[in-house]
Amino acid sequence: MAAKSSWAPFPHDAKPFTYAGDALKKAWPKLHAGDLEPFPDATRAAVLIDAAGKAAPKKLDADALAAELQEAWRAFHRGDFERAFELGSALGPVGASVAVKALGIHATYLVDDDGERLKRYERAAKLAEAAVAALPDEANSHYRHAFALGRYSQGLSIAKALKAGIAGKVRAALDTALELAPKHAEAHTAMALYHAEIIGKVGAMIGGLTYGAKAAAAEKHIQTALKLTPQSPIAHIEHGNVLLLLHGERQEDAAASAYEKAARLKPLDAMEALDAAWAADQLE
Repeated sequence: MAAKSSWAPFPHDAKPFTYAGDALKKAWPKLHAGDLEPFPDATRAAVLIDAAGKAAPKKLDADALAAELQEAWRAFHRGDFERAFELGSALGPVGASVAVKALGIHATYLVDDDGERLKRYERAAKLAEAAVAALPDEANSHYRHAFALGRYSQGLSIAKALKAGIAGKVRAALDTALELAPKHAEAHTAMALYHAEIIGKVGAMIGGLTYGAKAAAAEKHIQTALKLTPQSPIAHIEHGNVLLLLHGERQEDAAASAYEKAARLKPLDAMEALDAAWAADQLE
């Protein structure tokens, strides 16, 4: 990993996003409406320990693991992405969900260097791969893998990603995530982008014949995500992106309207604050 100093700090006020003590559990359903991450209490931690087997962290019982996971997620939600990554990755596959999300969101918004960003997505993908192997029945094992590979492919360029066969891995991971969790809004959003980005790059005919990409599927998945999480900035942002990928300047006004909705929403945590700020920047 990069040196400690390379983690740029969260640039906004983090005070509204601290979620100390019981506040985390109370806010959890709204905070995780998009990814359906189960709240990491002792019961959940015991399930993870049992499922991960030898890949579970040594010397941690369910209560201790629950405390570690909750602390990692608190760090994520308040924008201390480095701390969230460190705590999550130290737990191996059972902490990969928060580690991958922290690494990926920080890289997306707070890493300026293209090469460094790609390295982080690559690291995130490896962490997620280990989670898929250890916890294959967890929807977020597959979704985080798709998320990391998808971000990596965007940084690499869609054309290179297609040539390298990454698109097929993203599609397979998203298919599995949605089989396990049909109401996973972020997986629906990512699937919409999968279809739209391929069509945007190679066209509807080749995209459909070679990769199974369809404009109608992109629109269906993004509408599902919007219905499931109407208060999520990222759902509206990606709606705008899908419109531009599929229709170009013909849908510029509709895309701007989607960004405007994202920018107006009140963020619930640091990630949503970064999402909303990005949307606002697109309107300037």
